Amino acid sequence: MSQVAVVTDSTASLPAEMYERYQITMVPYYVHFPDRATRDMVDIKPQQFCDYLTALPDNATLPKSANPGVGDYLTAFAAAAERACHIVSIHMTSVGSGAYQAALIAKEMAAQRLRGVRIEVVDTRNVSMCHGWIALQAARAAAQGATLDDVLDLVRRMIPVTRMLQTADTLRYLYMGGRIGRAKHLMGSLLSIKPLVSMEDGVIVTLGVARSRLSAYRKMAGMVERAVGTGARIRLALTHAAALQDAQTLRDLVAAVVKPVEVLFCELCPALTVHSGPGTVGLCYTPEQV
Repeated sequence: MSQVAVVTDSTASLPAEMYERYQITMVPYYVHFPDRATRDMVDIKPQQFCDYLTALPDNATLPKSANPGVGDYLTAFAAAAERACHIVSIHMTSVGSGAYQAALIAKEMAAQRLRGVRIEVVDTRNVSMCHGWIALQAARAAAQGATLDDVLDLVRRMIPVTRMLQTADTLRYLYMGGRIGRAKHLMGSLLSIKPLVSMEDGVIVTLGVARSRLSAYRKMAGMVERAVGTGARIRLALTHAAALQDAQTLRDLVAAVVKPVEVLFCELCPALTVHSGPGTVGLCYTPEQV
């Protein structure tokens, strides 16, 4: 039996083979359509969801995302306990989701059912493949025999240095979701504005705008270079919503200024794509060693 099992959720946006290779338990978020509820990355997949969003008229109501419930995490913890002595449950920022709180409640309930199994619940204060990198590196450490305390120490070192940059291709979905008004949507669309965002201590922050996709990607590459230094060795994930070619362009720009020692291309899960829409491209990076 392994010492540590890693549990995370679908918003980590890890490639499917990584869940399988490192035995990471993935708990799906929910995506609610007007006529049905679906499990994120199980019943609804990224390309299928992007096609659905693209076909919606501007006056349509966007689907809603919802975090897993306490019962979902109890089930995941019980399954993980069958193959490991202890569990670390890794979550996106608690500021933007109730998953962390649901997992904390599940942890308390599991104490009576899974005696002797220590469960630790972690708020990464981040999202997407920043959350994903932390879960993946934790699982890799566990696979090499790390103790739970060793894994937690690694996770805590990674949290402050794992960063996300992202740009949306259009303001349409921010407008449809009620996050910007019609006037700002129309003006932004006329000027072809591409907003640049990141996350600081669990909260989305605006970094500025660009007037084209390529300009946005160049700005993002420059931000990475300034943050870590020219030629720095990093693990790099390119995230996208039905925009693989753009993600590849961004990869090339970043690889020209730093040295990625690992590169992953990751489709954003529907529970995240609903907030920014098809065409979204981003990057998540962490230093090679922390």
